[in-house]
Amino acid sequence: MSLSVYGITNCDTVRKARKWLEQHQITYRFHDVRVEPVASTTLSTWLQQLGADALVNKRSTSWRELTSAQQQSVKQGDNAAIVALLQQYPTLMKRPLLAQEDRYLTGFNSTAWQQFLELTP
Repeated sequence: MSLSVYGITNCDTVRKARKWLEQHQITYRFHDVRVEPVASTTLSTWLQQLGADALVNKRSTSWRELTSAQQQSVKQGDNAAIVALLQQYPTLMKRPLLAQEDRYLTGFNSTAWQQFLELTP
């Protein structure tokens, strides 16, 4: 059972999530999306499974810096444009993204992660 966490190193929420995993002695691979860009095929898979609202962080600085046309393409569900934007602006992704096999979860909520990883309280 392979577990990966996608995010950026200096994000407070990602730090909390990584600390939580370590406290629960869960082995994972950390993927810094700034250092290792995410493949477009992977982003497409995430987008299909999660949807744009779960994958794109519309409260981020990156979102506010997009042009209105770029924001509109996300709102209209233009998957090709969303993938291109996430590759160009990796911090636009809602983080952290937890990936296990073909299941994905964005953001950090200890209860949701506990359920996702099927841990007993």
